[in-house]
Amino acid sequence: MAAITTIEDLKRMHKRRTPKMFYDYAESGSWTEQTFRENTSDFDKIKFRQRVAVDMTNRTTATTMIGQEVSMPVALAPVGLTGMQSADGEIKAARAAEKFGVPFCLSTMSICSIEDVAAKTEKPFWFQVYTLKDDDFMKRLFDRARAAGCSAVVITLDLQIMGQRHKDLKNGLSAPPKFTLASMADLATKWPWGIEMLQTKRRFFGNIVGHAKGVSNPASLASWTAEAFDHALDWERVAELMKMWGGPVILKGIMDADDARKAAELGADAIVVSNHGGRQLDGTVSSIRALPAIMEAVGDKVEVHLDSGIRSGQDVLKAIAMGAKGTYIGRAYVNGLGAMGQKGVTKALEIIHKELDTTMALCGRRDINNVDRDILMVPEDFEGRWA
Repeated sequence: MAAITTIEDLKRMHKRRTPKMFYDYAESGSWTEQTFRENTSDFDKIKFRQRVAVDMTNRTTATTMIGQEVSMPVALAPVGLTGMQSADGEIKAARAAEKFGVPFCLSTMSICSIEDVAAKTEKPFWFQVYTLKDDDFMKRLFDRARAAGCSAVVITLDLQIMGQRHKDLKNGLSAPPKFTLASMADLATKWPWGIEMLQTKRRFFGNIVGHAKGVSNPASLASWTAEAFDHALDWERVAELMKMWGGPVILKGIMDADDARKAAELGADAIVVSNHGGRQLDGTVSSIRALPAIMEAVGDKVEVHLDSGIRSGQDVLKAIAMGAKGTYIGRAYVNGLGAMGQKGVTKALEIIHKELDTTMALCGRRDINNVDRDILMVPEDFEGRWA
């Protein structure tokens, strides 16, 4: 490819290079994938107000997220199995984020462990945890995150039970994977990926295998996963987990104003408006549609971030203009990782930053911290008129 100018370019390269089961894992939603699609298409309904004859010199996209200085209001979202998109993928992504000056959040369901990432990076990163029943495991997980110097924990609230993703079932993607003739044939065609994977020792869930009770190998992981998630999760349990960690906390998976108020009352440092990238409750509204009501409810009480659907710098700018303090990219950076490894993640960040900076300038703003809804034209019924 002569020139890589969009995330879509990286996505095409990712699809060619990576085994289908892992590409589909990243590029899929639950059930009909309605919410997965609308997370991105709803951004298109929001238009910019072009302004002219405005001084565009000395622009800056620098700001803060939970008090941390960032080069732009974008964090790399926690994504499971990232180390199967590219060998040692979490390490590569964390390094790219560190050099670019944006936060990286490691998933509990990562291939590389907390210790692996900490050993290969220099700055603190964030760590994402699920609401699991096993207090002993959770305490040890938090202890490991503290020892690794993690500066914040992101607690995912919207995965008490797992939404069904048809592509994963058809591809045999499970823990461990169930390889079919089709998937084996596909793997055989992705030999550059395979050569990389043969050169790393990190191929399983590094935060789980050898750490969770009874999980000493990949074969024993499936039964643990089925039992680990806390179906009885309530706000009291969330408060317990926050206390167990004892440091900065971001609560992820908020889509309702009442839930946002409760999260703010608990003292979260930030909340993430997110529907898990359309991978959990299919048929719910997109994150960008949910944002205005949540901003109205808690915008002055807690820092609000937005996840799900961000594929460009224009999307970032729209979210910030509608009140979010920060945004998260998942698939956008995974496309880069699957396409070109660490260089691909850097390319994804460069693309988004250039789109953000140029679009902000053409809307007549020089500082991301001064962007507001005045640069947008939002449909009157954008949030929906629901009975």
